[in-house]
Amino acid sequence: MKASTAIGIAAAVFGLLLGAMMEGSAVGAFINIPAALIVLGGTFGATLASTSWEAMKRIPALYKEAFSSEKPDLSGRVDLLVGLADRARRDGLLALEGEIEQLDDDFTRKGLQLVVDGTEPELILQVMENEIDGTSARHAVGRSVFEKAGGFAPTMGIIGTVMGLVHVLENLDAPETLGPAISGAFIATLYGVASANVIFLPVGSRLKHISEAELALRELTIEGVLAIQAGDNPRIVADKLMAFVPPQERLAAAPAKGGEERAPRVAEQPDPVRAAA
Repeated sequence: MKASTAIGIAAAVFGLLLGAMMEGSAVGAFINIPAALIVLGGTFGATLASTSWEAMKRIPALYKEAFSSEKPDLSGRVDLLVGLADRARRDGLLALEGEIEQLDDDFTRKGLQLVVDGTEPELILQVMENEIDGTSARHAVGRSVFEKAGGFAPTMGIIGTVMGLVHVLENLDAPETLGPAISGAFIATLYGVASANVIFLPVGSRLKHISEAELALRELTIEGVLAIQAGDNPRIVADKLMAFVPPQERLAAAPAKGGEERAPRVAEQPDPVRAAA
């Protein structure tokens, strides 16, 4: 479910607040603007210093990707490649040129265009694997922003608490203010630990999962493209590609019974993590 990240974060926040209220705390007691400025501002600055401004500007797009990314359609990609293998086996590789123009996935289109152009299999494999490596590196840079923020935020929370306690020690001559001041000081630690473990690290892990799913889809695509170039029987192509599909999804990608030909399915869902690539 593409909304699982947003639902998970909302459930975590709700659970924390509900537990606090059941213990008798008021929600307003956890609102502390200076602590939020120290933690969020410090985390932002430290993360910027350890990455780049270009990486920071991609944060909104990465949040959108983490909250709304669709699951890659592995079985759909199998259908597409098996259909193209059938077309190539019957009509030749040059017959795929018209199909390539209708594909909405750049990676698949590039691989098939290399096949139609008569490129050697070793060179096709090298070009497509280089594309995977470049995409993987860009994805790693994107999610590193959240991973670094998840590491800095708890430390900034501790710094905020120490600063708050320093203020408390400066006002020991006013005992009536010590309780609220100490409570406010520890709010910074709460903000730091909570933001790291409820927002930053989960989003970073989600982006990693999305990246791994896209790269698996591309590995499947490489296998299919090379099988098409080799002129493999469509059923053999399907058997090769089934290894990449989870068992519960294989029924949708199973070859048609009775030797029926499979028509190429050109329209398909776009790959995930497009904003992070």
